[in-house]
Amino acid sequence: MPNNTSYSLPKDSKAWQQAVDSIASLLPNDTNLQDFDALQSLPVFALIVVLPTKVSTLDIHQYVQSWVDEQPNWHLVTVAEDSDASFVNISVSDIEPTAKNAQRLPFTQSQVFRYLLVPVTDTLMHPAKKTAAAHIIDDQLTTRLRHDLAEEYKNTRSADSADNVDVVDCHILSVGHMLRTHKLACFDMDSTLIEQEVIVELAKTAGIGDKVAAITESAMRGEIDFDESFAQRVALLKDIPTNVLDDICSRLTLSPGARTTISALKALGYHTVLVSGGFTYFARYIAEQLGIDEVHANFLDIEEGKVTGHVQLPIVNGAKKAAIVEHTAERLGIDMSQVVCIGDGANDLPMMAIADLGIAYHAKPIVQARADSAINVTGLEGALYALGYPALAPAE
Repeated sequence: MPNNTSYSLPKDSKAWQQAVDSIASLLPNDTNLQDFDALQSLPVFALIVVLPTKVSTLDIHQYVQSWVDEQPNWHLVTVAEDSDASFVNISVSDIEPTAKNAQRLPFTQSQVFRYLLVPVTDTLMHPAKKTAAAHIIDDQLTTRLRHDLAEEYKNTRSADSADNVDVVDCHILSVGHMLRTHKLACFDMDSTLIEQEVIVELAKTAGIGDKVAAITESAMRGEIDFDESFAQRVALLKDIPTNVLDDICSRLTLSPGARTTISALKALGYHTVLVSGGFTYFARYIAEQLGIDEVHANFLDIEEGKVTGHVQLPIVNGAKKAAIVEHTAERLGIDMSQVVCIGDGANDLPMMAIADLGIAYHAKPIVQARADSAINVTGLEGALYALGYPALAPAE
């Protein structure tokens, strides 16, 4: 049996606030450092660099500083460790069994480097221009770090260097994202909380895997209407018995870091929601495994122990996902500026767009391009880093 280890996370954003306080002299004289909306109009960025420790034990700071030294318009300020913050402990198994009887760590051991990027001259910036600037910085810095890592591996002749050069995430976000207290986290299920697309697993069992997979991929890339594709796929599932559904449930595997992430968010006081374009039959099972607070998904129509192939309206498509998130926040009395949404497909973009922070998880290119932040090198716990938290470490 796996052992449980306690990991600690700071409960608040004191480190980020202290970093912002330290740059007061670089900001316009009338800037209210406690007004997060006002800070959003300033081109002050949170820069978070994530690198799995299995890739390198190098101090990435030297590479980040080298890039900034070549940018005449920016200062780099290191965000200190949260030494004086209040902490919460989360208990996570050292190893996590999977449905395939394999064992893996509950999250990717990573280095997390946190900074502020501050303009040399005080100025305001239109939100659209600020978003564009963030993407440009992200592209430039990520490319630079990959290049520097490749050179380092070449010099040290690391045996696995070819697999390592792309393994770095850079999150470039408005500092307001780091200072706000978020309270609601909404997750997609398929290929986000779990590693599979359930409807594809159903189709494989029915012997129509290729047909359904093609429709699914096209829909997730945003090439065809989700409702139409959903109805087409469900119709192909007609007559699948419920014992097959139960077997698929038992074979679903949680995404790496899923248990860690949900446990951490719950300990931090978040309300967690699974909002899926999949089926409640599976979504409720996954939510129970993870301790997620509530579930919204499509009802799978079953008669006499078999799937009917009929669609029950309304379909949980992208627009419906966004409406669910918005209504959930309103019901709980949570402002949308305190909402985080995580997903991987085009149908997750509407809910990610209305959230304060939309995070793409190992997502399609179109989703990564439009998300506020993208996770590619860690498990789902990368969402904690995108929210500004330091690397998870065993509690003392």
